[in-house]
Amino acid sequence: MNAKPYTIGVLTSGGDSPGMNPCIRAIVRAGLARNARVVGIGNGYEGLINGEFRPLGARDVGGILLRGGTMLQTRRSQAFREPRGQREAIRRMNEYGMDGLIVIGGDGSLAGALALHKQGVNVVGIPGSIDNDIWGTNISIGVDTAMNTIMDAVDKLRDTASSHGRAFLVETMGRGSGYLAVMAGIVSGAEIVLIPETDVTIQDVANAVESAYKRGKTHAFIINAEGSNIKTTELAGALEDLDVGFRTRVTILGHIQRGGSPTAYDRLLASRMGIKAVDALLNGTTGVMTGLQGRGIEYVPLEEVVDTRREINMEYFEMVSLLAR
Repeated sequence: MNAKPYTIGVLTSGGDSPGMNPCIRAIVRAGLARNARVVGIGNGYEGLINGEFRPLGARDVGGILLRGGTMLQTRRSQAFREPRGQREAIRRMNEYGMDGLIVIGGDGSLAGALALHKQGVNVVGIPGSIDNDIWGTNISIGVDTAMNTIMDAVDKLRDTASSHGRAFLVETMGRGSGYLAVMAGIVSGAEIVLIPETDVTIQDVANAVESAYKRGKTHAFIINAEGSNIKTTELAGALEDLDVGFRTRVTILGHIQRGGSPTAYDRLLASRMGIKAVDALLNGTTGVMTGLQGRGIEYVPLEEVVDTRREINMEYFEMVSLLAR
């Protein structure tokens, strides 16, 4: 008599990030190749509570490799934050015969995975967050695509900025982390970057832009993470009043940073992490996250991931002003 196949549930939670679909695809196909069943859970932890389950076969994930977003859809669940919601989610899993769970998402999603693990659920997390603020991995799924989206936007804005002699103030995502803003500042040639990790004054920004004007630059770029100590609209008005040489224009990139077809790097990273997560569950490893460390995908305890915040390397922040001469 054949043993019951191991049943793996997979969900995406929190903010979407490019590469979630390639990760789902890898989980489904790696699971099937190892004689496991894979069940898609719609709408994140909310769907786990509500029993929004459907079996996934190889053809169900065909064609999603190049798609942004997540085919499973995602939600932020207030109910799951409470013990009652967590107990209901576990009950639903048990009723369905789910043996293990893979959670793709950011720090809040991984905290939810840890809560389930502490209650006896076999669970593995995969980092999916464009902010790149998750401890235990060099980079998360979606970061590379978001960075390329910002770079492409700034490159296009540069044509107009140079033609009209403008200073462009570009707001990126990053309420608690300045990673995207700093890296965008380096690869896009910004004069100054504003991030949540350090405070600057309006006068600091004005000095940087005015200095660029006096050095004969035809344009200037200020990259402002949304969580910095100066609001974008406030800064734009102040620069106009201070007369820094350039007229100022504002572009808020918003949610386009989350969308778009994942880059080759994100597709590969997502696929590697998905396969590694499946292997963890089937080998009896639980309560861990898959993380890129060096060239390899390693297992990092979820407790360590949730208790520690990944900080940006401030050497990169210093590179912005060094290269803006």
